[in-house]
Amino acid sequence: MAFEDLLGDPVIQKYLHELVGPTGMPVAAAPPDGEVTDEELAEELGLELNDVRRALFILYENDLATYRRVRDEDSGWLTYLWTFEYDNIPENLEEEMHRLLDALEERQEYERAHEFYLCEVCSIRFEFGEAMDFGFECPECGSPLESMENNRLVDAMNRRIDELREELNADVTG
Repeated sequence: MAFEDLLGDPVIQKYLHELVGPTGMPVAAAPPDGEVTDEELAEELGLELNDVRRALFILYENDLATYRRVRDEDSGWLTYLWTFEYDNIPENLEEEMHRLLDALEERQEYERAHEFYLCEVCSIRFEFGEAMDFGFECPECGSPLESMENNRLVDAMNRRIDELREELNADVTG
């Protein structure tokens, strides 16, 4: 998939934004063809060199950029030539989705396995043991803690887990 196609996808734009943040987004959204130095990118984009370097290293850590070091024979200085590797984005997104699925399944099990109580004044939620320790009174305001149903939350998690499994073609029996 070409850079332009990838960068036109709002999911991929959001993914890159989450990785590099707003200051690094111009770097991530403007990958040049071929190799480029961090200084050239900073000048071309009108950004601070440190912001460009930060974004490049984040992209590197996520297998979305590579670099090659070249030593200047006269000065001995190292120059880093960067190349963007956006072909890895779909695979990275799939890994993120698997992590999300695992986290949701773990959280769903936690929600099912515990009984919760809520202070309706402070909107603080307590597990049964905590509520019992506080005598079923909110430690913040002293209001009584009410038993809390979390069926809607568990149902919403079920729907999201099913959607993720379907999208990932994951085993529904989990």
